[in-house]
Amino acid sequence: MKAFESYAARRIFHGLVMYLVMALAYSLVFNGIADTSLRSQVDEDVAQAVRASTGLDAAALGHLEEATRAQKLKQYHLDEPWVQRVLWRTAEVLSFHFGRSTGLSSSSGDREVLSIVAEALPNTLCLFLSEAVLVLLLGGALGLAAARKPHGALDRFSSVVPMVLNGLPAWWVGMLALMLFSYVIPLFPSGGVHVNPTPSGLAGLADYLWHMLLPLITIVGLNLWNTAWLIRNLLTDTYAQDFVKVARAKGLSEARVGVHVIAAIRPAVATIALMGLIQSLSGNILVEGIFAWPGLGSLYFAAVQQSDVPVLMAILSLQTALNLTGLVVLDLSYGLLDPRIRIGARS
Repeated sequence: MKAFESYAARRIFHGLVMYLVMALAYSLVFNGIADTSLRSQVDEDVAQAVRASTGLDAAALGHLEEATRAQKLKQYHLDEPWVQRVLWRTAEVLSFHFGRSTGLSSSSGDREVLSIVAEALPNTLCLFLSEAVLVLLLGGALGLAAARKPHGALDRFSSVVPMVLNGLPAWWVGMLALMLFSYVIPLFPSGGVHVNPTPSGLAGLADYLWHMLLPLITIVGLNLWNTAWLIRNLLTDTYAQDFVKVARAKGLSEARVGVHVIAAIRPAVATIALMGLIQSLSGNILVEGIFAWPGLGSLYFAAVQQSDVPVLMAILSLQTALNLTGLVVLDLSYGLLDPRIRIGARS
């Protein structure tokens, strides 16, 4: 247990260091754009303060303008050297203080960046976490069925379909699905998360799931067979190992042999599962854009269009934190599933 605690501490420390490096990199990349945006905001604040002041002579207005500008420059750290501004933005990223958006707002009109991101995040989680779970379960079942009968019909089919689907652009498949099942055969809505007006209670939940069904079916259909093919290859290769032949020669039942095979592929299956979950946390600009799904992908695209640096920084920082957390969890799961990994890392 002590060896695993040491292994876990090193992995967590490496994750924290990597997040610090990424936060510094984001601050460096967006520093120039953020300064330009903030200086424009300062000009607007100064102009608003001058317009709100009536009955002042020219000298008083000039003094008010200078004082307001100095105050705003100090508030946004624009009076500091370049290095200090980068370090300040890095500290803001690390503490998840992103301030107010420069162009976007939530559905309630709130300009706080965390409120805007918090409104989009649940939609991304609902859609893509559902997709990751379904792909893992269905893909695992199909891969297991294909591996049980090598060179059978399902085995050959599962080897060809991934090559075909990988050659098809996801946006093109999404548009075909939208045209076919929303317009030619109107089974599903054409986009969004609710009808207007939005129903309440269980009717609202059913309406949300109905809107989510078409994009969910589309992305599951695109990713399902890749997972099935990977699981099939893992099982086929493992069944050909010497320890399986020895187990069968000793007279073990196929059920017992299957237990040993599954134990051998657990780290690889954990990788497939956790990487799918990690990817689901980032959303998808193309899928969300085609189906008008208001998740993190759509929010990121809108922030890029409007050069909304605080929202961009928030999305990138959140995705980086979630991805690094997932990778650390993946490393720790390796250490639990395969003792050789943590012992080798210690040595």
